[in-house]
Amino acid sequence: MDVTGDELAGIVDLFDALTADELRRALVELAYRQGEELDPSAFDGDIAAALETYHLVAFEPADADDPWLVPGPVAFPELPENATDLPHMLDVPARSVDRDRIGAAAEEKFRSDTAEAVADENEARIRELLDVSYELEVWGPVDLASARERLDDALA
Repeated sequence: MDVTGDELAGIVDLFDALTADELRRALVELAYRQGEELDPSAFDGDIAAALETYHLVAFEPADADDPWLVPGPVAFPELPENATDLPHMLDVPARSVDRDRIGAAAEEKFRSDTAEAVADENEARIRELLDVSYELEVWGPVDLASARERLDDALA
């Protein structure tokens, strides 16, 4: 079963936030309903890619053991087939998401990604991060002007 970043964000959005393990369980359930039996680890690459592209953002909640995933700034959440049944199929507790904490985690990741892209002189990634920076500022309480300047300078 192939899933896009937007579909992963759509599944997570049904619950407000999920751990990576909960998201994997949800994906296994969807795959089963589509006639495929997959191991949860089959989705590790999809989740990693969605985090890399900012379709999902991970953060450490104050009162949980595992990081939570939330729809990210570039996501246009959409639901894969049969996903609307997931809240009835999975036992996931209600969660309250702290937007400031999410914003801080996204900003920290963005600044790390910026430093890596600039150090690697990865022009494609630098351009991608420039686009993400605008979406991220609208999505969360962050100011990325200095990081954007660093990315612009790297392209000059």
